[in-house]
Amino acid sequence: MRIKSNPQHSIFDYFGEHKLGQELKAISKILDEHPEIYELAAPDLIRVNIKGTGRKGLTVESVVRCAVLKQHRQLTYEELAFHLEDSESFRTFARLDGKCPRKSVLQKTITLIKGTTWEQINRLLLKIALIKKIEDGNKIRVDSTVTESDIHYPSDNSLLWDAIRIIIRLLQTAKEFSSTISYCDRKRKAKRLSFLIRTVKEKKRRKCYRELIKIAKEELSYLQKAKEILAQNNIVEPLYEAWRAQVAHYEILITKIIAQAERRIFNGESISSIEKVVSLFEDHTDIIAKSNREVKFGHKLNLATGKTGLILDAIVEKGNPADSKRLIPMLERQIDIYGEAPDKASADGGYASKQNLLDAKQLGVKDMAFHKKRGLIIENMVRSKWVYKQMRNFRAGIESDISCLKRAYGLARCIWKGWEKFKSYVWSAIVSYNLSLLSKLLPQPG
Repeated sequence: MRIKSNPQHSIFDYFGEHKLGQELKAISKILDEHPEIYELAAPDLIRVNIKGTGRKGLTVESVVRCAVLKQHRQLTYEELAFHLEDSESFRTFARLDGKCPRKSVLQKTITLIKGTTWEQINRLLLKIALIKKIEDGNKIRVDSTVTESDIHYPSDNSLLWDAIRIIIRLLQTAKEFSSTISYCDRKRKAKRLSFLIRTVKEKKRRKCYRELIKIAKEELSYLQKAKEILAQNNIVEPLYEAWRAQVAHYEILITKIIAQAERRIFNGESISSIEKVVSLFEDHTDIIAKSNREVKFGHKLNLATGKTGLILDAIVEKGNPADSKRLIPMLERQIDIYGEAPDKASADGGYASKQNLLDAKQLGVKDMAFHKKRGLIIENMVRSKWVYKQMRNFRAGIESDISCLKRAYGLARCIWKGWEKFKSYVWSAIVSYNLSLLSKLLPQPG
């Protein structure tokens, strides 16, 4: 049975005199003063309708604090487990009593907190900043960036090789349910062909692809036969149900991968990014191409920051919507957060359009500046050329905020698996960043 927090803290709490120790102390003070943060996280971590006996496990408070530590210091779960055991400052911050948790416990509990919960926690932090008169959301800047999924570059041969590996793994599991399952393991040859494709010339490459696709189709037919055989056996086991769910999930993706490889290599077709599968393991991944820059594989983020650098809002996008279509939704969310539109807003040139300017003014934005004019007149955007110059310079500051999020808080690449976990990872990084910044902006005693 998990509890929200320990009613009494240790009298031996200690934070080191090092700058990092004092920063953790300041963040801890914010968390101590606002226990409602743990109320928001509790529904994700406390299971209902279970007996209140047995080990209590980590408190909700400790899980939230460990999650902040992980993102703040960009630690793996193994490293986090080590530092919690080795560092007195880390243990004090995490509010750990007794034995330190293992990496598997940390992973299971931290990833339970949903992205929507982290978003609510972030809004609570913004409320604190508003009450303390640090950030009022009256002046904002908007820009977009990309957080990559944790996948390899999605070439056709690597995707086909992944598909064959997964099929063989599923067939090996199927054989455990029934000895009548039979198949030919062509994984070794498939691996060799996948390697050859990367090294041989065009003429031989097509021949290798033809063989690799043939193997993929053959192995997929074995899997489909195994599925039919096991369905007739009326197996009632949780492990079988999990296997069947995996087969249903991967069968669709593998069929698409084989089809797109044939269309691209043998028919010379160009496949749209919406149709294309770029990963079997992170199938939610989008193809993001910004202007003529490098293509990235992950999800686009639209971010809004204030004059203090606090992240006021973020949207993890599905697909690759144009920036010009996302400005008004971002402004509407600011109204939802603060109750009114910001007086001043600036955005990158990709958000600029006459309709966006008109809609922003109708929402109540007095000065709406775009980094590039895109045919717009300065006097229609803002009150004067001086204000436009100030707003354009102000917008440039969001680049450093995004850079800090990516370099120091892991927002360059999400290492958690699945779409929901992707959103949780992004928002936990934002909350950790805002907590760190807030600890520096709030006046310190003495």
